[in-house]
Amino acid sequence: MALQRYLHLQACKSASLNRIYMTQSSDSNDRKESFQQVGSPAEEFAPLAATFRRRLLVGIGSASLVAVGANFGGITSFLIGLSPESGRNLRLDVLYPIGGYSRCIDTNEGFEFVYPASWVGDQTLLYRAAKKAEFQRSLDPPPLNKVKSKKLNVNEPVVAFGPPGSSGELNVSVIVSPVPLDFSIEAFGDAKQVGESIVKKITGSRGVKGSLIKSSVREDLVRNFNYYELEFRVESPTFQRHNIAVCCSRSVRLYTLNAQAPESIWPRVQSDLHLIARSFTLTS
Repeated sequence: MALQRYLHLQACKSASLNRIYMTQSSDSNDRKESFQQVGSPAEEFAPLAATFRRRLLVGIGSASLVAVGANFGGITSFLIGLSPESGRNLRLDVLYPIGGYSRCIDTNEGFEFVYPASWVGDQTLLYRAAKKAEFQRSLDPPPLNKVKSKKLNVNEPVVAFGPPGSSGELNVSVIVSPVPLDFSIEAFGDAKQVGESIVKKITGSRGVKGSLIKSSVREDLVRNFNYYELEFRVESPTFQRHNIAVCCSRSVRLYTLNAQAPESIWPRVQSDLHLIARSFTLTS
C-alpha cells in the first residue's frame, strides 16, 4: 500500500512539471489524436531570468559608481587612503579627504595647504567671495551714481578654516598683503631675526606680550622660494594663544599663513597645526 502511494506522488510531480495537452482532429473517415508536451517553468522563464540578471548587474554597477563619486559612507576616501601619497600628488584631497585632511587650493592668489577634514570655511569670507563672483558675472550696467564702497582691509584673510561651532580661537587663515616691488624677507636677516620682527609687530599693542619659540627656513629649490616657519606664543590679560606662522614673498605680495590655538588645547592640536604649516606652498 505504501509503495502504491509513493508511485502515485511521483506521478503527480511529473505531471506538474511537464504538462501534456491533447488535441483532436476528426474527419469523415478517421479520428486522430496528437499530444503536445510543454517544457518546465524553468525553461519557460529562462529568457526573463537572463534579462533580470543583466539589469541587476547594470543597477549594481551604476549604484557603485554613484557611491564612489559621492564618497558615500567614506568609501572613496577609504579607497584613496590605500595609496595616500598618490592621491595627494593628484590633488584628489580637494574633493575627498585623505587621512583625515582636505586640501584648499586658491587659484586666484596661487597657494595651497591642507587642513582637518572636519573643519569648515569661514562663512563671512565665503559670502564675500560669492558676492564678488556674482558681481563679476553680472550683465547689468553699472549704476550712474557711483557710491563709494568701503575699502577692503588689506589684513583681512582671503581664506580661513576652523571647527564648526567654535569661538574662532582655533583656526587657520591666509593673508595676502601688497608689498613694494623690491621687498624681500631676507632683508630682515635669518629665520630668528625674521621671527622676532614679526612677533614684535604683532605684540605692538599695549598689554599684549609675545615670545618666539622656534624659527626655521624651508627651501623650495624648484620654485626658488623660502618659507619662514615661526612658532610663537601671544598672551594678554584676556587670552593665551599658541601660533604657527609661515611667511613667503613673491613679486609684490607677502603671503602669511597663521594657524593658532588656545594655549590650553595646544598639546592636543599641535600635530594638526604643524602639518598645516608644512603643507603651505605657493602654486604658481
